[in-house]
Amino acid sequence: MKNETYLGREDRPRNLKRIASGKVRDVYEIDAQHLLFVTTDRVSAFDVVMDEGIPHKGSVLTAISAWWFNNTRDVIENHLVSTRVEDVAALEPEWRERLRGRIMIVRRALPTTVEWVVRGYLAGSGWKEYQKSRSVCGVALPAGLNLSSKLEKPILTPTTKDEHHDLPLTPAQARERVGAALFDAAHAASIELFKRGTRTLEPLGILLADTKFEFGTIDGRLILIDEALTPDSSRFWPKESWKPGTNPPSLDKQVLRDWLETLEWNKEPPAPRLDPAIVARVSERYLEICEKITGSTPVGVNA
Repeated sequence: MKNETYLGREDRPRNLKRIASGKVRDVYEIDAQHLLFVTTDRVSAFDVVMDEGIPHKGSVLTAISAWWFNNTRDVIENHLVSTRVEDVAALEPEWRERLRGRIMIVRRALPTTVEWVVRGYLAGSGWKEYQKSRSVCGVALPAGLNLSSKLEKPILTPTTKDEHHDLPLTPAQARERVGAALFDAAHAASIELFKRGTRTLEPLGILLADTKFEFGTIDGRLILIDEALTPDSSRFWPKESWKPGTNPPSLDKQVLRDWLETLEWNKEPPAPRLDPAIVARVSERYLEICEKITGSTPVGVNA
């Protein structure tokens, strides 16, 4: 049962109150101070959730996030309490087995209204904007950069948090949105976390092109929340394949996006049916990156 794809929106624990359901995660209430995050195998592309899931994806994202949360506590406090299903008293034995490796017990925090995107290389929407304005989210960049060029130093390119399409913000707009003190703390933490990720991943042969962090506050203290440095929130490149002026293959769900681009699909619901071979390739890629980062297979995958 642990190896089955878990999508979770209808088939879910009934003895816990679900308070939110996102593209990937479902959130349940434990008590006044704690929430239960359940990471499903749902996958989205172009802000549309596919009907089919990616086997083991939820376990991969949970394992990677937990690894980073446990290894960046010296940079900033985070919300993770436990990943043990046994620590959720309300879960019945069947559900403990079904959700093993997929859950995080976290402290409740008040999320900021900004997504904190950090870029170390010029790619994706950042490259498109640079071609038009020689800047990204209002951050001026030197002339002469190419697709995939490494930036002189990481830059913060924040966005709004929107249910459907996030919108770019300049750093000044983000500061105005959340207040100067919170902005300065989140900006500093974002850059330091990006640098930590870069230093950790490069010896593994992985380049961190860009990533997204989310922060919240508890009693006024800024903490890291949601997920951290996963294939869903980051653009990972094989170091050996990187060359300015080219688009390196991504160690994430880019293979799915690339396949979808070959279809006559308008990137609006309903999603097209996925080729099983593509699903298998994406699953393999997620497992590969998890094993490289954490050094082990996610809990429950081979059980």
